[in-house]
This record gives sequence, structure tokens and C-alpha cells, in this order.
Amino acid sequence: MGVDEPDVLSVGDADSLEAAATQYIRGELERAQTGPGAAGAEAYLLAALEGLPWVGGFIAAGAAMRERGETIRRDSLQGMWLEPHEAKLARLRALIDEMRKSFENLGEEVLQRVRSEEYLQLVRKAIRVWDQADTEEKRRYVANLLMNAGGGARLASDDVVRLFIEWLDMYHESHFTVIREIYQHPGSTRFDIWTRAWGEVPRENSAEADLYRRLIRDLSTGGVIRQEREVTVTGEFVRKTPARRPRGAPRSTTRDSSFDDEDPYELTELGEQFVHYTMNEVVDRIGGPGSA
Repeated sequence: MGVDEPDVLSVGDADSLEAAATQYIRGELERAQTGPGAAGAEAYLLAALEGLPWVGGFIAAGAAMRERGETIRRDSLQGMWLEPHEAKLARLRALIDEMRKSFENLGEEVLQRVRSEEYLQLVRKAIRVWDQADTEEKRRYVANLLMNAGGGARLASDDVVRLFIEWLDMYHESHFTVIREIYQHPGSTRFDIWTRAWGEVPRENSAEADLYRRLIRDLSTGGVIRQEREVTVTGEFVRKTPARRPRGAPRSTTRDSSFDDEDPYELTELGEQFVHYTMNEVVDRIGGPGSA
């Protein structure tokens, strides 16, 4: 009994792979280019494609193989290129559809905004973060940011939005958990944040405590959170008066705890804007900081 030969991609077939790949991507994405919001969605689509580095590599593979004259197993090629990217394309099409729907009821001024080069630059930058995100949560935040940055109720400049894109790229879900906790409960201490988000407090010398110190440090030095400060009527921070140790009181032999329950934290103004731009569901649920 003979053994079936594996399906192969011949040199002649490889010659048309570049065109076939281009057609595949076009067919997946053209569905997003119809309807009342098509004009904005088309510009968004083109900018999104420019922001996805793997699209160019996907298309260029056919040209490279054609030049080398290789013969490759078809199932191997599809497994390596088409199948993993099919899910990415489906997610991208869903994002384009969502953006198109959000454009349908916008006025002409906002439509001009979403077709502007300034906004499309943000799309190219953000879509790379969206594409490389490991979780649906981060992809949701990027999508929220793009929709709010293009909408009529913009709170921040494009420079600030670019910073928010960098934060989404740099921080992970544990950082976002801390941000959400402080937004929902302004004045939370490190102890409050940990116990609400993760439960029982671990040992001070544990890996979990080390990680938690890193999260707080990242967000503090990044300008997202800070310890609560008293301000004057003109918005200037009041200098803290150092607490004096009572005469004769013994000095503490331990360092401040990672889970300190004395110093309250708040979001910076940038942190507040970041939440409003990226975490719509949190803002909608509690209606604003401190209301839940």
C-alpha cells in the first residue's frame, strides 16, 4: 500500500503566494468598509494595517520564497502563517467594525478628527500595542483609548494620549489592578489595595511583597499614582511636616512595610485621565472617583 505524499506548495504556486496573501487580508478586512461610518473606518483601517508589522512580513513571505525557489509543505505553510494570523485578523475586523459603528453617529467635526493625520498617527502607534497585548483586557483598554481619543469629548492632548499608549504597552494587568483600586477607593493605603485585590497579606520577605513594591514604585515614578498631598487653593502642594519621634521612644528595628496601612494614595491628574480614556467600564460602573 502506497503512502500519500504530503501536499506541497510548488515553485509555481509560491509565485502567486504574495498576491494570494494580499487578497486574503483584503477579503477579511473589506467587510468593515461599508455603512455610514465607512469613510472614517477606511482611514482607520489603512492606519491600522500600517501599524501591524506582521502584515508586511506575511505578504513578503511569498516574494521571498519565490526568489529562493523553495518547495514547501502546504500544511506547514498554512500552520505557520495563515492559521495563527486568522484569529488576529478576526479580532482586527471586530475592532474596525466597532470603530465604524462609533463613527456612524458622530458629527462632521469629529469625522474630520478621525480622518486627520494626527489621529491616524495615534492609531498606528496604539494598534501595535493592541496587536502585541497578551490579554483581552489590555486590548479592550487600547480600543477604549482610540475611541475616546477620536470622540468629541476629548479631555487630553494628543501628546498625553501618546503617553497613555506607552503606559498600556509598559504596564501589565497587575498595574491596572492597582490603578483601578485607587480610582474606585481614593485614599487607599498599600494594605487596603492588596487586601481588596489579592486577599491575605504575605510575608514581608516574600516574592509577592517584592512584586508589590515594584508595582507601586513603577506607578509612582511613572506619574500615575502618588501619596495623597494637601494642596492650596491655587493647586500648590503643601510641604509635609516630618513626624517627630517622642523623646525616649525606642527606634523601630524594621523598615516600612510593603503593606503599609498609614499613607493613603491617590491618582495623579494624568492617572485620572488615563482611567477615563481606557477603563470606560470602571468609570460607568461607579460614576466617578469615590462614588462606590
